[in-house]
Amino acid sequence: MITIKDVARLAEVSISTVSRVINDSKPVSPEVRRRVLKVIEETGYKPNDVARSLVTRRSYLIGVIVNNLAQSYVADIVRGIEEIGKMYGYDILLCSSYSSKETQEKYLQLLDRKQAEGLFLVGNKFDDEIIELARGLNKPCIYFTRDVHANMNHISIDCNAAIYEMTKYLVQEGHRKIVYVSDFENRSSVENDKIGGYHKAVEDNELGYSKVYVVGGNKHGKAYELGKSMVKDAGEFTAVVCSNDEIAIGVLDSFIDNGIRVPEDVSVVGFGNIREGKFVRPELTTIGEPYYDVGAVGMRMLIKMIKGDKIQQGLMELPFTLEKRKSVKSLNNM
Repeated sequence: MITIKDVARLAEVSISTVSRVINDSKPVSPEVRRRVLKVIEETGYKPNDVARSLVTRRSYLIGVIVNNLAQSYVADIVRGIEEIGKMYGYDILLCSSYSSKETQEKYLQLLDRKQAEGLFLVGNKFDDEIIELARGLNKPCIYFTRDVHANMNHISIDCNAAIYEMTKYLVQEGHRKIVYVSDFENRSSVENDKIGGYHKAVEDNELGYSKVYVVGGNKHGKAYELGKSMVKDAGEFTAVVCSNDEIAIGVLDSFIDNGIRVPEDVSVVGFGNIREGKFVRPELTTIGEPYYDVGAVGMRMLIKMIKGDKIQQGLMELPFTLEKRKSVKSLNNM
């Protein structure tokens, strides 16, 4: 096994010079650097990461805590984080907490012991104590969350504008009686923005009709049960805007199972553009969030913070898209 001593001997330099080249810690002449790097390449020498971190006080490790790795959008975010991390020489330590506060605390302590240089937290909601614990570690931190606190560095889209645009799209398709389904259980600052966007669109388009249904959670089963209770009101509205795709799919399935055709009788739209929305029938019209970009842009932002670059902290807003599919019927010319 090749050691740093072997590299120094073959390159005819001191061990400290090899260390300087590897860690880029102090200036080395171009000729010496080329000689050392050539020996490293020819011998296949791999620096000891533990020893290197002790010298440089750098771990090149990013801690990523997600609430539920089983959700498809989380996988896309993690892919963006990981790919950008590789570009800049960072590894990630991925931790799935399944929304357990105790597990999140454990992972934050673990990442601190592992000398993670930055933290990326992904989840619908994080307890205030978890946020304070993360801040107390004095590491750069980025969030992708639905419950945004003051001074939190987070990646998001303009949810108010997104729901506004979706509701306006339904109006343009001839719908005048549009209802909104809210995830009350996870009522957050982002959810308030969404409801605000819905009400503003109703007002700006002078619809004269609005109604907000509340589902006790964002799971398919809860939305399916709400959908059954909405069936009796189906004649009152022609379109349903849902807080997220999971709710939209639950409502859509419930309508179809209870004799309400989608989109022939009622149009249904979601928010998030999760993969499952492309496989339900009819395919779900929805707001597209750039999940891969959330991870990629957030990781770049995090690395800049680690390097001490001056960047705009707080909200990093990304563009959304309107994914028009099969779950909306045009009522124009009817």
